[in-house]
Amino acid sequence: MIILVRRITAACALSAALAACAATPQPVRPAPSATTTAPSAPPTLAPGPGGLTPVFKNGSRTHGRTVALTFDADMTADQGARAAAGEHFDNPGLIAALRALKVPATVFMTGRWAEQYPEQARSLGRDPLFEVANHSYSHYAFTGDCYGLPTVSGDRMRADVERAYAAFRRAGVPDARPYFRFPGGCYDRRALKALTPVGVTAVQWDVVSGDAFATDAEAVTRQVLEGVRPGSVVVMHCTRSAAPTTERVVREVVPELRERGFRFVKVSELIGS
Repeated sequence: MIILVRRITAACALSAALAACAATPQPVRPAPSATTTAPSAPPTLAPGPGGLTPVFKNGSRTHGRTVALTFDADMTADQGARAAAGEHFDNPGLIAALRALKVPATVFMTGRWAEQYPEQARSLGRDPLFEVANHSYSHYAFTGDCYGLPTVSGDRMRADVERAYAAFRRAGVPDARPYFRFPGGCYDRRALKALTPVGVTAVQWDVVSGDAFATDAEAVTRQVLEGVRPGSVVVMHCTRSAAPTTERVVREVVPELRERGFRFVKVSELIGS
């Protein structure tokens, strides 16, 4: 009888222990498929011959009717006095037009421009419709004899580009792209070699809009429409004083190209394709 009672007591104790374990909260483990993926890096081109900075001029001619509108936000290092006197190196109307038309675009910005217009730089950098890329800090030429621009010395080229990225960060641009446009589009082997350590892809173009210092919007519009092909990169400008017709050109070009079946993309999409 005593043995039986002991066995019953032990069984009851075991049952209570099992019930207590069942009531104890267990740690929640994520499902095997619940993983966190870091955002992918922007696409770039592999280095060119000899490890030189690669140069991109246009996308594929056969993978769809895509076109990238690019805008240079130019301002040289020594133009602060002109800006203080009232000259406009920005173009809010153009950016508003791109937003209203829902046109993705790549803005090649100088560091000096970002310092002059930090709120606009930050707005562009945080708007998924746009991507900000590097157009140097000073907008000085990387070769001699480049449209009358002052020249940056070979030993300062890399520092000039890195200084621009630093200016973007100070302005609040979170992830400027690893794309670089040479001021004036002028470059040579020495310049490509100097920028190799920065890890950028140099971005040129295959359609010159002709908007710089132009006053005839219709002529610029015709030049763009006649030049665009699938994969084209169009170079335009984002400065009212130097390119006063650009907003009007965009408002005319965009509907026409869409009517022709073109889709607007950023440079990163062209490079990635």
